[in-house]
Amino acid sequence: MTRFRIDLGYRGTDFHGWARQPGLRTVQGEVEDALALVTGAPVATVVAGRTDAGVHARHQVLHLDLEAPALARLAGRGDREPGAALAARLRGALGRGGARDIAIHSAAQAPPDFDARFAAVWRAYRYRLADAATFRDPLRADSTAEHRGRLDEAAMARAAGELLGLHDFLPFCKPRPEATTVRTLFALEVARDADDALEVRLRADAFCHHMVRALVGGLVRVGSGAWPASRPAELLARAEAGEGKAALGPMSVLPAHGLVLEAIGYPDPQEFAAQARTTRARRPDIGSHQH
Repeated sequence: MTRFRIDLGYRGTDFHGWARQPGLRTVQGEVEDALALVTGAPVATVVAGRTDAGVHARHQVLHLDLEAPALARLAGRGDREPGAALAARLRGALGRGGARDIAIHSAAQAPPDFDARFAAVWRAYRYRLADAATFRDPLRADSTAEHRGRLDEAAMARAAGELLGLHDFLPFCKPRPEATTVRTLFALEVARDADDALEVRLRADAFCHHMVRALVGGLVRVGSGAWPASRPAELLARAEAGEGKAALGPMSVLPAHGLVLEAIGYPDPQEFAAQARTTRARRPDIGSHQH
């Protein structure tokens, strides 16, 4: 078996998320069908972070293993190295299948202990939101959520700064059975772009289900004046004091289409195996829905 890493991106508008689902168009379904076409055998992929319906990815990462017959078919009569051949053939198969909303950035052989899901050390997302001050660019409508009224980005930034570090993000997660909601948030920044749209940029070791969209939803409550800037951090403190999900109140989860997975970070190759072991031991739910 030979392991490959594939870096790709996609526009999530017309997908029912990453994970394959019977009868629905998904990113995993399109990619694995194209891989089966070019290798002549079914191929299973492991992704860094599954995304929900409507969520986009500028840079996603997956890995897969190919047996010798698939490698031979992939090589054909060409003299390209296997990674370059895989990337080229995969682009061709996706194009012929009409999947022009998936971009294959690169493919390369990877060490056998590289794991796209468990070896990752951070994930970065961006959420774009238009308010009353924003110039509405129709070319960015598919990746921009909307809010009526003007938001106070300074108050949102103050609230964001109090959420950094290791916390129990239960107030901003949809918890899964037997899974932790403890995460380390490395960065949470709020600023306006050239069109005066609000961009919220987040980076963490991982994100539990709905965490990104719920965190941004909490910041929007601050920016609209519904919450004081201290409220998001107060909710974290209450969760860490042992209050359950029901006592913390409902989340405000923003629409999926404003969310983009921007990048995945990995350690040096000699640290892949150790990082994967650490991640599996610490958080078995990593790799579930990342937003």
